[in-house]
Amino acid sequence: MRIALLGYGKMGKAIEAIALERGHVIVAKINSQVPLATVDWSEVDVCIEFTRPDLAPQHIAFCAQKQIPIVVGTTAWQDALEQVSELVNNANSALLYASNFSVGVNLFFELNRQLAQLMKAYSDYKIQVSETHHVQKLDAPSGTAVSLLNDIIDNNPNYTSWSLDPTNAQQIPVQAQRIPDVPGTHEISYNSEIDSIRIEHIAHNRKGFALGAVLATEFIYQRKGIFTMSDVLKTTL
Repeated sequence: MRIALLGYGKMGKAIEAIALERGHVIVAKINSQVPLATVDWSEVDVCIEFTRPDLAPQHIAFCAQKQIPIVVGTTAWQDALEQVSELVNNANSALLYASNFSVGVNLFFELNRQLAQLMKAYSDYKIQVSETHHVQKLDAPSGTAVSLLNDIIDNNPNYTSWSLDPTNAQQIPVQAQRIPDVPGTHEISYNSEIDSIRIEHIAHNRKGFALGAVLATEFIYQRKGIFTMSDVLKTTL
């Protein structure tokens, strides 16, 4: 495939390395110094987007107009999901988005949902979620943490919302830390006076995220519609 990287920071470079290993070609590397208008989009099969929340909807709309499938790893833009999904579908194009592309994290999502189901009958255990990322991470809590939190709420009726500064027992407390050179750590703990139960995912580097993004790109190529990482995993796991 001929891939355009929309955003060429640390994640873009990690994706480039994996894509080249898997036999793909990077035909464009777009950032603040290389604008969209300088790219020959007729040479692009799929676009991978890792930029900023305020830019992601514009980039999705741009690719939809050109009928170029786009894989979006940027988080915290999903308030615009309904609008951009309509644009993509009307243009007969394709969008695949995820809060996290790591295969390990998506397995962690499933484990989190199952644990939330098991623990809903044991209200003595109080939930806490914490996440740690690198200092360049703009959103807090992370998109991955928000997905984990929403899955807990969907599976455990003892909680109705989450907050970085909780005010009642129905809110899940969240801690978000930013430390240099940390790819990403997420922990969910259930704590009682007697004991604690914890599950944790620790990313050792960006390779897992990059591999998942390339797998998503291979999945969406020549498809039409709106997809998530769960659609990808159905074909790879």
